Amino acid sequence: MSSADAAWLRMDRPTNLMIVNSVLWFDEPVDWERCKAVFVDRIVDRFDRFHQRAAGGLPLTSPHWEDDPGFDPALHFHHVALPAPHDRATLQAFIADRISTPLDPSRPPWEVFLIDDFGSGCAILVRIHHSVADGIALARVMLTLTDGGEPGAGIAEAASRNGGLHALGSLARLAGAAAHEGIETLLHPEHARTLATGAAGDAQTLAKLLRPGADPRSAIKGEQSIAHLVAWSAPVPLWRVKRAGRAHGATVNDVLVSAVTAAVGRHLREQGDDIDEVHALVPFNLRPLDRPLPRELGNRFGLVLLGLPVGITEPLERLAEVKRRMDAIKDSHEGAFAYGILGLMGRTPVQLEQRLLDYFTAKGSMVLTNVPGPRRRLSLAGTPLSGVLVWAPCSGSVGMSVSVFSYAGKVTVGFLTDAGLVADPQALADGFREELLALARAA
Repeated sequence: MSSADAAWLRMDRPTNLMIVNSVLWFDEPVDWERCKAVFVDRIVDRFDRFHQRAAGGLPLTSPHWEDDPGFDPALHFHHVALPAPHDRATLQAFIADRISTPLDPSRPPWEVFLIDDFGSGCAILVRIHHSVADGIALARVMLTLTDGGEPGAGIAEAASRNGGLHALGSLARLAGAAAHEGIETLLHPEHARTLATGAAGDAQTLAKLLRPGADPRSAIKGEQSIAHLVAWSAPVPLWRVKRAGRAHGATVNDVLVSAVTAAVGRHLREQGDDIDEVHALVPFNLRPLDRPLPRELGNRFGLVLLGLPVGITEPLERLAEVKRRMDAIKDSHEGAFAYGILGLMGRTPVQLEQRLLDYFTAKGSMVLTNVPGPRRRLSLAGTPLSGVLVWAPCSGSVGMSVSVFSYAGKVTVGFLTDAGLVADPQALADGFREELLALARAA
């Protein structure tokens, strides 16, 4: 098991399980036997991790993958019926109940719920542990299920982007210093600046990641509970988002992040929090999207720390500031550095890894992912797929995960929140849609 995968394996906490949760919904029933056969054929039989379990990981040994001698894919599928009134709120409540439930560690870490009676159709909930793969890879794995989707697994060498090889070299120097001088080196920004010499911006990037600091307690960050809630918005036509971006000289991603920022800022003010900025941990893909997925899957991404200007209430001013901050991150090595730090964490003792995890996650209030899905509508086992969302797990002290997913010309946002912090995530999802449409109207 790679050190990055081992780090995710050991991050599980009762309040934050490291499980990627995906929900797919349909406007008509699916042939479940055919669906299960497709899942086994296109995922379980092609990717080794789906019939392997994690083993080892004692204090002085590293965890590894081993074949499950009693593997039976039927044990990983659960067929349930959604109770009345069979609507979106009922489905969200069902998903929320499952999200807080750990996977069986004696089996390969995944499970699928086949859900009848969602409106006129049905839904599927797929839960896969983060140690198997990152959310971007798993979103692609889910799409291999679809009729005419990706042809299946291939063997591809992982590659970094935006100068990642140099950035990882700087991290290697930092790792060597940590090994010889103690792990405190990782937490000393001045030392990090010295080690990162050789590339413009690397020292500043390392200092940003390593300097002490934390987001303040607020209505979205505080004491955590085991229970979680989920909600998602009605879809918005993607052409509206693109038009807003063109009109204001911004990218689609800038517009979407600005709408998330607006919704979160409105929620904070309604809860009495006067805060100018909160930070989001944003996954940064380090794997080429035009190459086949490696058969062993795994994690190949970094996390960039994006400050969201939630205190700016004027929409166009907020969008311009979001764009400025996004542009600054695009030209940095921050994602590659964060990936290297995660790998270092996976090689440390569990107690030290927990300390480092708390140190880094304290900097953020949410995880924010934006996954561009297929542009055309797909089918699964002959049934048209109506919508998809994929939530990355929260780690450490982070209590909210935001998933933006575009599919078939529409974009949807989903919020996964700690129930003790945000009692009504639907208000956040609806607020995102309102803010997004407001930017579109301004265009």
